[in-house]
Amino acid sequence: MILNTTKSLTFYTPDLTTDAGAVYLDTGISAGFPAPVEDFHEERLSLDSMLVKNKKTTFYARVSGQSMIDAGLDDNDLLVIDRSLEPINNKIAVCFLDGEFTVKRLRVEKDGVWLQPENALYQPIRITSDNQFIIWGIVTNVIKKV
Repeated sequence: MILNTTKSLTFYTPDLTTDAGAVYLDTGISAGFPAPVEDFHEERLSLDSMLVKNKKTTFYARVSGQSMIDAGLDDNDLLVIDRSLEPINNKIAVCFLDGEFTVKRLRVEKDGVWLQPENALYQPIRITSDNQFIIWGIVTNVIKKV
């Protein structure tokens, strides 16, 4: 379910109506040499149950842009964001800054708070009293398409 769309992020809420999940094979899948499948167990797996710790405070948002590519956040990746987690130094956060949402790494120093992009083409943003600024939530996971 789409909750809200802004210029840079589209927010979604977790679908809590079903626990069906997808089929999960509990045998490891080798990324090296193929391994024989002697015994495997099939069960249902819900990504919401694995990725969402606090259902009422967790949202999804799609990344738009390239400022966090060196942190592994690429354009169109889906972020899992928990609003109940404490924003601390070095966490990746979704912030509301001067009327727009952005995702950056928090850098808390003696001289203030900075939003640190993870791409050398982008400059850090120093937060001042002139900014309208809210840390909206902390990124806990990223979901990618291959």
